[in-house]
Amino acid sequence: MVYYFPVIGAAALAAGTILERLVLKKRKVNIKLYQVATFLAIVVSMLPFIYFFWGLNPEAFETKNIVIFLIVVLFSIIANLLVFYSMKWEKVTNLEPARVLEPLFVVVLAIVFGFFAEGLYERNANVIVPALIAGFALVLTHFKKNHLTFNKYFIAAIIGSFFFALELVTSRLILDFYSPFSFYFLRSLSIFLFSWIIFRPRLGKLSTKVRWEIFITGIVWVVYRIVIYYGYLSVGVVFTTLLLMLAPVLIYTFAYFFLKEKMSWKNFVASAIIVASVAYVIF
Repeated sequence: MVYYFPVIGAAALAAGTILERLVLKKRKVNIKLYQVATFLAIVVSMLPFIYFFWGLNPEAFETKNIVIFLIVVLFSIIANLLVFYSMKWEKVTNLEPARVLEPLFVVVLAIVFGFFAEGLYERNANVIVPALIAGFALVLTHFKKNHLTFNKYFIAAIIGSFFFALELVTSRLILDFYSPFSFYFLRSLSIFLFSWIIFRPRLGKLSTKVRWEIFITGIVWVVYRIVIYYGYLSVGVVFTTLLLMLAPVLIYTFAYFFLKEKMSWKNFVASAIIVASVAYVIF
């Protein structure tokens, strides 16, 4: 049953990506304002459940682990700003090859980290190879007229994907000291506070409709991240990451139906390769 949780995470990632695109592009919300608002929404949506799902071990307060936690927060702030910037000005389907590099980065970084933190990261070639194949297939979908379109938004998305991967792999170093819920709550609260202090946006500028859209997006991201952390602890970083690669397939589908963005035949072929790669590892 635990293997289905990353698939739920993939669906949440797809839905959250489409909702973010809707708010940033269609509602024309500034990325700094959106960063503060969305993490506030995440924190508020989690407040009613703190009593039931809170978990924090004393080891979390060791100096080394506090430093790692702050590094995770820093990586996340950078990653979010870069991804929000790219999503605001570029189509979701065009950015997805850059975004899908995140799971590849996670796999590679997990292998590297595994040499220094034995037992926290699995290294299974039967999972890594299919993940690489699926990732390269998605990158190729961005080819246009025999070359890649490396505009500034695409590059921002690539760098953002790398920092998200770095954040996720680094998080595994201290995840055992928290419940998935408490870790994401404290991470999001820290990002909100730092972002609010730095940017000081006017949250009152958001309409009631946009606030609700951001709040719903926040709930989706809560589901996504808790599923990821639970998967890391239960089935491992690499295996969870491969299953999450189903998210681009769902994003293409959602973008087609809800944003009216057409899916090219290359996107379709890449999606088929991803599904086949995941099926190979599971079955």
